Amino acid sequence: MSPKIQEATIREQRAMRQRQLMDAALSLAMEGGVDSVTVSAVAKRAGLARSSIYEYFASSADLIADLVMEEMAYYNKRLLKAVDNVEDPFEYIKLWIEEALQYVVDGRHLLVKSLNTVTTPNYRKSDIAQGHRDLMGTIIKPLSEIGLTDVRLGLSYVQATIDVASVRIESGNDAAVEIEYAQKYAIAGLRALLDHSA
Repeated sequence: MSPKIQEATIREQRAMRQRQLMDAALSLAMEGGVDSVTVSAVAKRAGLARSSIYEYFASSADLIADLVMEEMAYYNKRLLKAVDNVEDPFEYIKLWIEEALQYVVDGRHLLVKSLNTVTTPNYRKSDIAQGHRDLMGTIIKPLSEIGLTDVRLGLSYVQATIDVASVRIESGNDAAVEIEYAQKYAIAGLRALLDHSA
């Protein structure tokens, strides 16, 4: 008589297998962009039969949606770690901008850019939208604390500053200089918005 497989063991096995597939997909995406993340390529990289992927993901687009979610969670964690225990809202904003741009320097943002070119399954769109809101939620509180009456306006200017600095860093400009410029520009701009609303 064969021993019974306990429920926890089955769950652990499934979680381990799913992690194996996610890691395979992530490494493929990092090496060759989103186009390299196909069901057969992921299965081959993970050392599994192609059909086994469908036990965990409905399609390669579903797998990519999970990669996007995981990458946003990773980015969110980085941002929060960079500002951990920072009380001064302006210092928080400066450090948040620095970490957001360090993510660009590290090249991880290219993964998200690549993954975002894939059409997301409709049933995953709300999850991904929530992930974006969670990311932006990490900067909302300090923007409120500095006294901005229109936090969304402040957020738009900070995001635009990061976007421009990202392009400049990607173009080969000195990252440390671009990060410093972005911080100074954003803080000066936020202070100007405060003066204007007073």
